[in-house]
Order: sequence, then structure tokens, then C-alpha cells
Amino acid sequence: MSTDRFADYGRPRKVDGGLRARSAKGAIGRSWWSRRFLEVLESFALGTRLTRGRSYARAGQVLRLDIAPGRVTAQVQGSRPRPYEVSIALAAFPAELWTRIEDELAGQAFFSARLLAGDLPDELEELFVAAGAPLFPAAVDELTQRCNCPDFAVPCKHLAATFYLLAEAFDADPFELLHWRGRSRADLLDRLRARRAEATGTAVSPAPTATRDKDGSTSDEAPSVVDALPPVGAARALAGLTVTPLAEAADRFWASPVPLPDRPPRLATGPDLLLRQLGPPAPAIGGPGLLERLRRAYRAFGPG
Repeated sequence: MSTDRFADYGRPRKVDGGLRARSAKGAIGRSWWSRRFLEVLESFALGTRLTRGRSYARAGQVLRLDIAPGRVTAQVQGSRPRPYEVSIALAAFPAELWTRIEDELAGQAFFSARLLAGDLPDELEELFVAAGAPLFPAAVDELTQRCNCPDFAVPCKHLAATFYLLAEAFDADPFELLHWRGRSRADLLDRLRARRAEATGTAVSPAPTATRDKDGSTSDEAPSVVDALPPVGAARALAGLTVTPLAEAADRFWASPVPLPDRPPRLATGPDLLLRQLGPPAPAIGGPGLLERLRRAYRAFGPG
């Protein structure tokens, strides 16, 4: 073993402006999809190989992280002057498989509405599995992991740090997980809008422009386009109502929308109804004798 191999195990060089994990302690990953991603990796019995990269991720040793269909690339600063080049490949779904998935998503308003609102529902994983396209790798050999560091372990700490930063990237934008599998956020939502518009006969609204904030999260500059979806729930019940301006209805704003009876209905009950429902008290406080005395008192003081 060369002396260069030993040099790699020294303290990493400090980095200014690196991608630092937002989680300072405890588990990394807030959303179900990022936690699920890390759970799958840990299920491959990688042991400390994965966890030793956590300190690298929290120290900001990852300089760059790029997600593209089928491949994640990163630069990680170790103890040597030149950062290490990291890549993690996971096969992207072919176009015909994505077409089938998009048909399934567009056919269910629940999934379309949640996706158009920028969220990945928990049930999405089951839909992908049913379509023959699991979102997460089922075996470690589905991932092609490469790092040009001299460490022979796979994953090395540079790959492990990339995995943790990738999980947090999924937290910031869940569509990055789908992008890794071959479909970008803009393409997927455009296709869903088009399919929903065909199904409902409505016009497709302009697609929002996604911008990336400093913390890595994304936001839409244009308003949400869930208007292309048919109304559901209370919205469907109110869809046919005519809205009257408040100025024209101020005099009857507090009036009942339907006529009310002159006097509200009254239920006639005996004064001892509650006593009959409760049953006899315990002997310690008087037993049946107390119940009879209370019944007489209720009748005497009740309305005549």
C-alpha cells in the first residue's frame, strides 16, 4: 500500500461555501421520500460505510451536487488539495414507461392535484411499484457508485456524504427524485396538465416557472395551475352558485336563506327524564330511596 493511500485518511481540508447539511444532529431527512431513500440504503447492510460520510456532509465538504436523469455527480473535498469526483448512477425509466406512469397519475385526480401543488403523496411509491417502476433501488447493485479517491470501500465517505446531501436535496425539492429517474419537474407537470385538460375539456394554464432559492428549495413564480382539475368536495357543491356583491346584499346579510318558523319546535319531556337515564345511585349515597326523593323534588320544582 502506497503512502498516498495513508495520506487520504488525514483530516479533510476545510471548505468555505460548501453544501452543508441542514441537519446539525440526529437523523438526516425530513420528508417521507428522503427518509425512505436513506432507509433503503441502510437496508443494504452498508454499516458504517454510509454513516461515516455524515460528518463530511455536515461539515460542508461537498462542493457541488448535480442531479440529472440517471446520474448524480458531486465534488467532495477530502484531505488532498484536489476535490474527489463522485458519481452515483441509477437507471432512468424509459420514455414508454414514463408514459404509462403519467397516464396512471393523470387518471387519478388525487395524485394530479398533489403533484401540481408540489407534493409527493405517500401512496405515490405504491403506484410506481404497481406500474413496474419502483422509485427506489431494490438492490445495491442497481446503483453504480464511483469515486476517484484511493479508498477501496464502496461507498467511501465521499460517496456517503453525497448520499446524505442527495437526501436533503429531495427534502428541498421532491421532484429531484423523479428527475433522477428520468422526468424533470417541468416536463412531468406539463404532461399531467395536458392529460387532465384532455380528460376534463378545459384549457391548460401556463406552466409556472420554478426558481431555486439560496437554501436549495424551489418556488413557483407563476400561480398554481390546479384550475385545470375538476372541482371536488365543497368546491363542486358551490360551483353553480351565483355570487352577489356584498353591497347589493348588505340589508339581508344576516337574514336566514330559508324561512324560519314563528317559534322553534319544542320537545316535551318529563322533569325526571335525566333520572331515568342515569339509573339508581349507589347505596353509599342513598340508593333507590335517594332516586325517589329526587324525582319528587324535580316534579315539585319543575315547570307546572
